[in-house]
Amino acid sequence: MDETGLQKNRANYVPLSPLSFLRRTARVYPQRIAVIDGDARRTWAQTYSRCAQAAAALAKRGIGEGDVVSFVAMNIPELLEAHFAVPMAGAVLNAINVRLDAATMRYIFSHGESKIVFTDAEFAGKVAEAASGMQNPPAVVKIGGEECEYESFLAEAGGEELCKMPRDEWAPIALNYTSGTTGKPKGVVYHHRGAYLMAFGSAAAWDMQKHGMYLYTVPMFHCNGWGYAWTQTMLAGTVVCLRKIDGGEILRLIAEHNVDSLCGAPIVLSLIIEAARGARLARPVKVKTAGAPPPPSVLSAAEEAGFSVTHVYGLTETFGHTTICAWQEEWDSFSPEELSAKKAQQGVGYPILEDWAVLDSEGKPLPADGKSMGEIGLRGNTVMSGYLKDAKATAAAFSGEWFKTGDLAVLHPDGYMQIKDRLKDVIISGGENISSVAVEAALCAHPAVLLAAVVAMPDEKWGEAPCAFVELRPGKTPPNEEEVIAFCRNRLPGYMLPRRIIFAELPKTATGKIQKYKLREKAKSL
Repeated sequence: MDETGLQKNRANYVPLSPLSFLRRTARVYPQRIAVIDGDARRTWAQTYSRCAQAAAALAKRGIGEGDVVSFVAMNIPELLEAHFAVPMAGAVLNAINVRLDAATMRYIFSHGESKIVFTDAEFAGKVAEAASGMQNPPAVVKIGGEECEYESFLAEAGGEELCKMPRDEWAPIALNYTSGTTGKPKGVVYHHRGAYLMAFGSAAAWDMQKHGMYLYTVPMFHCNGWGYAWTQTMLAGTVVCLRKIDGGEILRLIAEHNVDSLCGAPIVLSLIIEAARGARLARPVKVKTAGAPPPPSVLSAAEEAGFSVTHVYGLTETFGHTTICAWQEEWDSFSPEELSAKKAQQGVGYPILEDWAVLDSEGKPLPADGKSMGEIGLRGNTVMSGYLKDAKATAAAFSGEWFKTGDLAVLHPDGYMQIKDRLKDVIISGGENISSVAVEAALCAHPAVLLAAVVAMPDEKWGEAPCAFVELRPGKTPPNEEEVIAFCRNRLPGYMLPRRIIFAELPKTATGKIQKYKLREKAKSL
């Protein structure tokens, strides 16, 4: 106690952690449905008990504070439970992208020093291959299938339950690895404080209500599924599991369970729109989209189908989305075209983001003139602790008191950000900077184009030139290369026109993001 007579004690200070959400919801709404997976239903009381038993079982295996527990699974109830069970044991959840090859998984197991891996039965072979040859391989527990071991694992608790709250809110709660497209994946460390605040930020920024029906389309292994395992628990809502992205299945689940919200990359919106075939939803559904700047044409089509789309932006390093294109009342009078263009902006900070800016090469904020382009800088409690075992990369990311994202943007006079490109995706042609995002938006306006990705290709005269990879809509008359370029000529200045159009299915990550690094390699050989 100091001279003011004030003191911090157990009555007035508790470290922030999303674990408190589960304890409260199970206590206040024990019989409400927490999760739906096909015909299976579990209440919040059941979910809490399973999480606490899993934590106790982990403890009996000697897993505790700071130990890493890995999951290789799609969106299943066990992975939802892991978002609480693992930290309830004091351990750190490491949800791994199921699409990674065995060698990359092995690197993650080793780098993160994983003690145990829980895997969907369909990925058990890959996990076994990844663990083979390791000096200290993690134990492996299978979920589902004929050899399901997960329920037996829970039984190891012997009826005991454990819920260990963190002593320090900055203690790690999750370890998420970046894609590793330019080298080894980096281990991004999340803390309890950030996870707790992100849940509140998502609910506040998106006007989410308690007891909502949320369809989990974003893989929970991607930025912890944008944190909605924690957010929906706080709101005592229901999570509807989805194991595979399929437009028709998404529409079916929306209708069957009266889903009111979901999230996904623009490709997910495109797949839903295609499946809807011009039909409109019986009731509005809120959608958050992120992962790539959505073309205005996709936003317009989604709205016409009955989806209320909100554009957000973030990275693995920021617990998922952290800025939002927050609605302004004056937009009510905008034309559909004006509104779609506005909603394609990355917007302003979440209520829990301290500050955002567009920075010059020296790390100083640029003016909000809609023209000065620089790197997005973020600051706040929902920024990662750092990269695991990589002090150099951590220091570089946090230079100048900002987290530097690697995304290039402008700041409009109203304070809304708009991404122009990734630093590595800018095409420099004859001294002119070409935004791949702008070219992609023009291409996606073509009625036969479903998706487009633009990268640099070598050019003897200009150094670099835009090369477009285009995925066509099924059932549409396919245009030829010249027709698409002519279509773009009315929408782009000459120096931004694609030099080549390659028609092909685009390579994508599990979250629907286009893997441009693969396309860059193809463009080099053209």
